[in-house]
Amino acid sequence: MNPVSARLLNQQLICPQFTSPHDVVEWMGALQAQEFRLMRWAVEMRTKRPSAKTFKKDYDEGRIVRGHLFRTTWQLVAGEDWRWMLELCKANALRGLAGWMNSNGVSIPRAEQDAVQQVFYDHLTLHRIAQKADFAKALEEKGFSMEDQRLSYHIRLSEYSGLLCSGDLYALKQSYALTEKKLPPLSPVPREEALALLARKYFRSHGPATLEDFVWWSGLGITECKQGLEAIRPEIIEERWKKLTFYRHRDSRTRGFRSGTVTLLPSYDEYLIGYKSRHVAVHPDHSHRAHNNRGIFWPVILLDGEVVGNWSYAAGKPSVDIFHPLAQVDELALEAQLERYRKFLVK
Repeated sequence: MNPVSARLLNQQLICPQFTSPHDVVEWMGALQAQEFRLMRWAVEMRTKRPSAKTFKKDYDEGRIVRGHLFRTTWQLVAGEDWRWMLELCKANALRGLAGWMNSNGVSIPRAEQDAVQQVFYDHLTLHRIAQKADFAKALEEKGFSMEDQRLSYHIRLSEYSGLLCSGDLYALKQSYALTEKKLPPLSPVPREEALALLARKYFRSHGPATLEDFVWWSGLGITECKQGLEAIRPEIIEERWKKLTFYRHRDSRTRGFRSGTVTLLPSYDEYLIGYKSRHVAVHPDHSHRAHNNRGIFWPVILLDGEVVGNWSYAAGKPSVDIFHPLAQVDELALEAQLERYRKFLVK
């Protein structure tokens, strides 16, 4: 087993199978979306023909949703998955949010939460889409005056309550819509079924992966992660590699890898952040060039799935730094990937 090549294939980083951004997100289950601009490349680079306009269309139509789900961090999920995924991780998310609020000395009474959410609801009933500044103005008109951090907590609580989801895609700032207006109503998914669905999505798109990887990625307890894995056990292939047990879904791919493959990963990409076992793709000597100990991830260059450099693209100009001393990166292959990114920006 070669977990590096298999992960490249199953994460759609080489030989992508999909043309629709929505289909990529649905396949992946959830994609880290911390960096508002590069999250679009994280999806589109996994399609056959990357296009910023196509991503915006799926996002604005609610086929892709951005919000705080697993590990209480920004992620992209398919619109039809939003409700059951939110219900699955809501308890953990609320505990995490409460911890942050307590550490900052913030307490929000239930009565205040209800009153603020009513203002949000009334505003979005009239205007459909709102940004944070719009909420602040609407609240001030109703006699609420609060600092920016407190407003952020209210927005997050409204998201976890099911009131808000992402709105339209703007260049730099998040917008919000009423979930009931943006996303079609769906029947609730029992928790046991939701755990199985989540495990299936993870191991087909991120496999080969360990149980510890799944626990890390989902932010759920190990007991529930084991439950989800066991529920789909007939669909799972188990393999050993370097004394570790890896799992992959029977629908995942193992063939199609080509040596010399160069890939431009955005910051916070699932290929790295989606695993606890990042050593598979990053040599320990170079891990500080991919991420730091505070959870900050940078754009990196992969050669055959291994991190070998950093890249950026600003003001129409690419910048490349190959730091791996043994990396033999084909310049034409690298230029082709930079051109692919440039075309994505204008399409």
